[in-house]
Amino acid sequence: MAVTLELVAFLLFALLTAASSLGVVLVRDVWHSALLLGVALTSVAIHYVMLRAEFLATMQILVYIGGVLVLIVFAVMLVRRTEDGTIEVTT
Repeated sequence: MAVTLELVAFLLFALLTAASSLGVVLVRDVWHSALLLGVALTSVAIHYVMLRAEFLATMQILVYIGGVLVLIVFAVMLVRRTEDGTIEVTT
């Protein structure tokens, strides 16, 4: 079995996808979790490009990264935890 450059790239992006997805669940800081989610969604889009499904990759970037992730980031920025542990919504 010959190791090609495409196989190496697939394995690297698969490792990146798995590691960042695991980081989304295990990281305690919500901001870092949202950033790791962005990395995971971007690497899934790269997998679509490697499968020559450019339309799916574009939709992955536009819908999930451009829509869902931006919504999560805005929610993180608008909600803050006070010193006594309660959650306060900034207005």
